[in-house]
Amino acid sequence: MTVSPTTARSDAPHFTFEQAGDLVSRLEREVARVIIGQRPVVREVLACLLAGGHCLLRGVPGLAKTLLIKTLAEALSLRFNRIQFTPDLMPSDILGAEVIEEDTATGKRSIRFIPGPVFANIILADEINRTPPRTQAALLEAMQEYQVTVGGVRHELERPLFVLATENPIEQEGTHPLPEAQLDRFLFNVVIGYPTPDDERRIIAETTTGAERVARVAASGAELESARMLVRDLPAASNVVDYALRLTRATRPADATAPPPVREFVRWGAGPRAGQALLLGAKATALLDGRPAPSLEDVTAVALPVLRHRVLVNYQAEADGIDPDQVIARLLDAIRP
Repeated sequence: MTVSPTTARSDAPHFTFEQAGDLVSRLEREVARVIIGQRPVVREVLACLLAGGHCLLRGVPGLAKTLLIKTLAEALSLRFNRIQFTPDLMPSDILGAEVIEEDTATGKRSIRFIPGPVFANIILADEINRTPPRTQAALLEAMQEYQVTVGGVRHELERPLFVLATENPIEQEGTHPLPEAQLDRFLFNVVIGYPTPDDERRIIAETTTGAERVARVAASGAELESARMLVRDLPAASNVVDYALRLTRATRPADATAPPPVREFVRWGAGPRAGQALLLGAKATALLDGRPAPSLEDVTAVALPVLRHRVLVNYQAEADGIDPDQVIARLLDAIRP
């Protein structure tokens, strides 16, 4: 299944390119008021948000993953829910459940649906790999179809909807790696590393005072939906589309265009959804830079977050200590714009 088009909310205003660019600048500015450093990570998350996708964020504890997504919700004046994934979490704990109520006066019974935490605009799925696949899969329909089904009844989810799932790459005991089909539902896989020495000094100095760092509202949910629709409307030149296609097909070992590193180290390449993600991510990156059309360099800029969770390395790569990022870097060297 490929990425379904995003449908604008009925109350979403029509945006010009200049209005969308102004919204993006305000949003980026407000996030920077709270998040110190990590600009590449912030930009990748914002690009994923503007492209209308969902994001997987990997990094060790203490790198402001939760703060980043909470700050986005504050800057957009959207409903934010955090779901802490644990081994005993059930699908109903995410989606909601039906309860039987009895009217004390008449004695009649009725069924009422109590919405779960997925009924929000921005959702932090914290440590999603700590819960069994059955519960992980409970998010799939919500992420892809903007609805959930409980007791055979469909319940629509409010737009915009942005799911940011985190994974702790250190602790592997007692975890359940996301299956490839579910990984593919995430538009980007963003890796957050340690801050630079200067940024870390600012973090230590500025977050240990009484001053409160809070993002101001930069846009409404309806305005974000309009910006998302404008991203999809940005024109892409044929050579940009062709480059996204070439990169996607070159990740497949059996394809004639696959370079030697892919043939040697990749077990399974990316599907058509990766090409869509490359082009949407490039369009969102262009908007973040104030440009009305994506370039070849924009496709290259989003190649890592788009492909690193869609390219599965083989046993030879694991034995040689080669990870997907290294394979993709060699792929980009081989497949030039």
